[in-house]
Amino acid sequence: MTALRLAAIQAAPVQFDKAASVEKACGLIAEAGRLGATVAAFGETWLPGYPFFIEAPVGDLWWEAAALYLENAITLPGPETDALCAAARAAGIDVVIGIAELDPATRGSIYASLVFISREGTILGRHRKLKPTHHERSIWADGDAQGLQVYAREYGRLSGLNCWEHNIVLPGFALISQGTQIHVAAWPGHEPANAPSNPVWSRQLLLSRAFASQAGAYVIAAAGLRLDAHVPERFKSLNTFEHTGQSFIIDPRGEVIAGPAEGETILIAEADLAEVRKAKLACDPAGHYARPDLFELKLHGQTIYPPKSD
Repeated sequence: MTALRLAAIQAAPVQFDKAASVEKACGLIAEAGRLGATVAAFGETWLPGYPFFIEAPVGDLWWEAAALYLENAITLPGPETDALCAAARAAGIDVVIGIAELDPATRGSIYASLVFISREGTILGRHRKLKPTHHERSIWADGDAQGLQVYAREYGRLSGLNCWEHNIVLPGFALISQGTQIHVAAWPGHEPANAPSNPVWSRQLLLSRAFASQAGAYVIAAAGLRLDAHVPERFKSLNTFEHTGQSFIIDPRGEVIAGPAEGETILIAEADLAEVRKAKLACDPAGHYARPDLFELKLHGQTIYPPKSD
């Protein structure tokens, strides 16, 4: 395949209700399939939602929200991912979705994970966010590097990272060195309270554009949506900021080709791997634009760059 269609699904989950959120996600996957998407992406921890309460003062209500969030975390695999796999298979599209993944052993820790689901209805893999950012550390555990993989699909090479992982360089290079061509940058959503109201200045756009240019890859910058109206009445006092979405799709030269998305919507952009090849030919940071004689990168003690020759 050369031409393909990319989709960023921007919608609000049902806070503290993983069953209702799964049902909504499956409907959105079906809609993306009807729109002809090749691959569709959701934002960071879309299922069952970003922990909006983390920056509120810690007290009895905070702990109640945190415990309820843990109760709604997702096991992998589990009934929720089974439903998502069935939806992807029925729609005939690949899906990348952020989940709050429950530690299967302790059942007391949560990871901000990205799950990669094939159009055949199977789980290709998952990536746990390596280092939660700021207040996120009160809810999410540190992830691991086992999910720093690029998945070879019939339409191209697919990868993904969460949010500020795009700010720490080496995880991105690990994926670039594996030849990523379509990348999902999963974000909780634009934060107008902490950044200028103009979405062009948002960090999620800045870092997503930079990654697209560095990797020579299309980037689906899928953002979450959570307004005050989406927060249950009991916990509204803990909602100190909103996530207003602002999803984008970016071409391999770092130029925006779709977005910003407003409200609940599925943002669509046409893509062509010929543009990926042009960008990589101009600058391949792990190939002809690299210095393997000076640098190497190891994961779990194994050298992944420079690659071993046959």
